[in-house]
Amino acid sequence: MPTSDARSHARPPIDAAALEVARDDVPNEEILDGVVAAFRALSDPTRARILYALLRRPLYVRDLALLIGVSESAISHQLRFLREHHLVKRDRRGNAMAYSLDDHHVAVLFREAEYHADHVRRGISDHPYP
Repeated sequence: MPTSDARSHARPPIDAAALEVARDDVPNEEILDGVVAAFRALSDPTRARILYALLRRPLYVRDLALLIGVSESAISHQLRFLREHHLVKRDRRGNAMAYSLDDHHVAVLFREAEYHADHVRRGISDHPYP
């Protein structure tokens, strides 16, 4: 639920047209909750490393553990969290479990975050918004 100061409702907007456009751009609560949950899931360095490792191809739990440098149990715990947030999916291959990105949107999120981080690091101004 949006928070607001009761005093803000008594004052007129400075730019009513811009305010209306902004209201239209804010998604409904269900979508907003999903966006926040995705970013929360992406906010952990171990989970981010796992997702980066899965950008190109599926990997087994043991291989992820070796790559990340944590136990298979710790990787499994993080993968369960990522699966519950629809960021990865699993595929049983014999006695082993391989994981991959749930869909291409995860890779797009990372690419955009990298662009943003690089722009901040290099002090580059933003691209014009379409």
